[in-house]
Amino acid sequence: MKQYIKRVMMAMAFAILLILPTNQAQAGIIGLIKAIVVKAIKAVDIKIQKLQNKTLDLQNAQKKMENEMARQRLNEISEWSKKQKEQYQKYFDELRKVNDVIRDYQRVKDIMQMQWRITNEYGRTWELLKKDGNFSAHELQQMQRVYSGITKQTLQNVKNLRLITTSYTTQMSNAKRMELTNEIGEDVQRNYDDMRRFNATNIQLSLSRAKSRQDIDKIRSLYGINN
Repeated sequence: MKQYIKRVMMAMAFAILLILPTNQAQAGIIGLIKAIVVKAIKAVDIKIQKLQNKTLDLQNAQKKMENEMARQRLNEISEWSKKQKEQYQKYFDELRKVNDVIRDYQRVKDIMQMQWRITNEYGRTWELLKKDGNFSAHELQQMQRVYSGITKQTLQNVKNLRLITTSYTTQMSNAKRMELTNEIGEDVQRNYDDMRRFNATNIQLSLSRAKSRQDIDKIRSLYGINN
């Protein structure tokens, strides 16, 4: 029931954004994405911390068994019962699995942080482009279409990442989970690179339209360009 209500609220939020004026909608979507990404990163941090605590417990158990082995004479070690050996192997296997999960979660967190950078840089640059003064309304509209496409893909990536972070309790295999994580990571990297190139192209276009040295310095100052 809670999940249903949550889905309804998300749908209402997007519906409201769609009927808002364009600039308000863009700002609302940016804020929504940031909120979702931040919440997801915090959730992953909590899971990583729990897994790290479990790793510490398993390592302590492993160390305890190793110390027990060291205290025994060599001939006694060779006579360890099968049950003891299986127990030791169980600890080792579980520790390896937990470490693999931590690695996967860290990869997901890294991707989410890049999503945050995409959203943050997009929002900042878009506001500066609107203040620039060297672009027509039509050009800004075209830019907005590109940024809207990036926003749409960002939302989809966030959704896919959330699926991966919950897949540890499903039947998804480790290999499939890693495959999906890598695919999303590559997609996010492409989005980030494309957005930065698009931003740089627009800034360069603005500089090319400057009519004086003073205008150039003003544009550089606006976008925080030092050289």
